[in-house]
Amino acid sequence: MGQDLRKLFEERRRNEKFGMKEGHEERFLARMENEFPKSKKPSFVFLKIAAAVLVLLTAGWFAYQQLNATNDPIKTAIVNKDNGTEKTESISLGDLSPDLKKVENYYVANINYELSKLEISEDNKAMVDGFMDRLSELNLEYNRLNAELNEIGPNDQTINALIKNLQLRLQLLHKLREKLNELKSSKNEHDTNTI
Repeated sequence: MGQDLRKLFEERRRNEKFGMKEGHEERFLARMENEFPKSKKPSFVFLKIAAAVLVLLTAGWFAYQQLNATNDPIKTAIVNKDNGTEKTESISLGDLSPDLKKVENYYVANINYELSKLEISEDNKAMVDGFMDRLSELNLEYNRLNAELNEIGPNDQTINALIKNLQLRLQLLHKLREKLNELKSSKNEHDTNTI
């Protein structure tokens, strides 16, 4: 009973010879060839090379544009209404740092977007004119703060006041849009009630 199984299996393996029948591999390969014939795919080597060259040219062009854009600083010029002369020494909020430029661009873009979405009609013209007068006052204040920035130089109070001015203008336009929506919905309700 106490036989070693390893020895038993080892003896059995030596005594028996396992192998494939003669020609088995050739028959298998022939059958594989019949079932899955090799299809010759057209070679697109030329197209692959052209695509790689196109990608490299495009990447080079974008890199050139980025380097060229960073080397040419944009100079701001203010035209004086009195005599038409230009002052190129003037700086604005965006000229102080890239972060402030992003902030200024964000607010200016949103203000312009809100202005472009305004729907002015005879019913709301008086309200829009009132808001535009307040917006014009804020714009004058912004120009005054910009002049102060150029005269005194950048300081926290002036920078914060410029940003707050942009925020107030955007909030004013949001409030105008809400008022116009309320006026429009009340007019629609009035029209439905009269019908």
